[in-house]
Amino acid sequence: MSEDEFTKLFKYMQDEFDKISSKLEETATKKELDQLTNAVDTYAKKVDEYTQEMLMLAHKVDRLEKWINQIAAKTGVKLEY
Repeated sequence: MSEDEFTKLFKYMQDEFDKISSKLEETATKKELDQLTNAVDTYAKKVDEYTQEMLMLAHKVDRLEKWINQIAAKTGVKLEY
């Protein structure tokens, strides 16, 4: 391989490495990915807690509605919906 061919090959390889390096810099770092993962996990936990609270609230409302219907039946009050 001549010196001129080697220089061309070296320049080509350097350009390719620069392209790869540039693309790597454009992607998220491990720290950024960890932060994103933690944010998603935190949000998922909050959604899960909210869902559980809504289920408990729904059970409470059902129980109160049942008591209201029982009281209405015993007192002779007709409930309108």
